[in-house]
Amino acid sequence: MDLDFAQIVPYIPFIFEGIKVTLLVTLISVVLGFIWGSILALIKISKLGPLNWFAVAYTSVFRGTPLILQLSFVYFATPQLTGYIISAFEAAIITFTLNSGAYISETIRGGIMAVDKGQWEAAKALGVPYRRMMFDIILPQGVKHILPALVNETIALLKESALVSTIGLADILKNSNVVVGTTYRYFEPFLIAGMIYYVMVMILTWVARGVERRMRRSD
Repeated sequence: MDLDFAQIVPYIPFIFEGIKVTLLVTLISVVLGFIWGSILALIKISKLGPLNWFAVAYTSVFRGTPLILQLSFVYFATPQLTGYIISAFEAAIITFTLNSGAYISETIRGGIMAVDKGQWEAAKALGVPYRRMMFDIILPQGVKHILPALVNETIALLKESALVSTIGLADILKNSNVVVGTTYRYFEPFLIAGMIYYVMVMILTWVARGVERRMRRSD
């Protein structure tokens, strides 16, 4: 086996520099995706015909097309359609937000519908306004039900963020590819990149389990 990690050691800090970009894209997209997904979920359970149709069609399109295609469309087609030269970072945030929002909306909708109907009926009987009932009573309980699914979506987004390397954003995978081009060694840089992703996913999973335990104790 032709392995020589000594050649890669000087480049490890450079690979680690990509962690900042990976985490920024993931965290910003998850937060914005959660907000957008919540809006879509509320529209889906509403009786607003045109908006309801839009939310369902939107989800269908973004779940039915490859993420790499969506990213390429936003990054390369935006200048053609609008004349605005979008940066790779902006394209990544927009794409992952729109994509994760579609998936999260279905997760949140399922969580809301899983809340006991008695909660809805009790709130209505007490005359609680719909908006306050949804944000103070129903949605918080729904989030407890879907926390594992939200964690899975965040983990999936963290791994899928490697696609931003295709549009030149200097994430973990992009920096690893730069090292490959410099050293002409593939196994070692990609192994290090894989280990970084794995450690981040394990940390995220550990934090999520802690939050889930806290939420269960608070019931």
